[in-house]
Amino acid sequence: MTGLSWTRVLAVLIKEFKQLTRDRLTYAMMLAIPVVQLTLFGYAINTEPRHLPTAVLSQEDSRYARAITAALKNSLYFDFVGEVRSPADLDLMIRRGDAQFAVTIPGDFSRRVALGDKPQVLVEADATDPSATGGAVAALAALPDQALAHDLKGALAARGQASAPFDVVVHRRYNPEAITSYNIVPGLLGIILSLTLVMMTALSVTRETERGTMETLLSTPLEPIEVMVGKLAPYVMVGLIQTAIILVMAAVLFHVPMAGGWLGMTVGVGLFITGSLALGFLISTVARSQLQAMQMSFFYILPSILLSGFMFPFRGMPAWAQWIGEAIPVTHFLRVVRGSLLKGQGPGDQWRELLALLAFVCAVTALAMARYRRTLD
Repeated sequence: MTGLSWTRVLAVLIKEFKQLTRDRLTYAMMLAIPVVQLTLFGYAINTEPRHLPTAVLSQEDSRYARAITAALKNSLYFDFVGEVRSPADLDLMIRRGDAQFAVTIPGDFSRRVALGDKPQVLVEADATDPSATGGAVAALAALPDQALAHDLKGALAARGQASAPFDVVVHRRYNPEAITSYNIVPGLLGIILSLTLVMMTALSVTRETERGTMETLLSTPLEPIEVMVGKLAPYVMVGLIQTAIILVMAAVLFHVPMAGGWLGMTVGVGLFITGSLALGFLISTVARSQLQAMQMSFFYILPSILLSGFMFPFRGMPAWAQWIGEAIPVTHFLRVVRGSLLKGQGPGDQWRELLALLAFVCAVTALAMARYRRTLD
């Protein structure tokens, strides 16, 4: 046995570098993934969101009512997106997710402040994601002492000195006990389906191509579309079984509320499974090996976990990260699932999310078929 030769080690080292540079996709992934992770965790992730969309129902037009809305704006947690005219409109905005908070100022507010009766201001919070509302709800504690500090003057000055001139009543809707599992467990449905369907499909078709059996299939009287449908159909069943298992466990083990909305949920699951399989098939037409297919699948799944609102509040991210998140199908699917299970939303409330999923399915399917024909014809 000869001793260690640094010349031979150097030869192997040079060979490995050359092999690495030939596999440009893998090389690019190795460099891109750390950059993406650092950028997302450093700039996009924020566990205490501010500027949350807020709707207000002011049943009186008074100086005190305007002072309350101004104080909420100054806290930087609330951005007013509209003033509604009825409780029904307020309820609709928060149920559809157009508003994270809903503020109701009663019609006799000013009179009761003047009389020292301590009126109540109702603040309803969409608490489906407790981490998204926690900081804003905590900021409401200082509102009664500060909002009217500059308005109670003269004979009314004593109203703000002895005690707070009014009370803030916070109503956490859809998750009053702020149970984190109510938000996380439904979100896991989208992540698990993405992990399994996208990656399994990409690896399965790439494995067929590596072994040469895909070309054998295409040499038979089978049409390419028939081969694709036949290969992907079993994974549709896998996705449906996974969905059923997750929903049963969510109800039995974690007591996630099943508020209804099953029609929108069913449509959303069907679109998401189809789109995930089409995406996996598209990846398989680009990847030249199973390793590349796995790397490309992970490159899709990473931002899906971080930018979809699954782990971190979606509204806490900067605008550019939210734009990227809106382009990720998992974001829209999570809204459908959480809206159905926690809010009882129907297709009328979810049409924007369902339309986004449909557009994703059509776009990815068209690209997959175009790439499939060019790759294997």
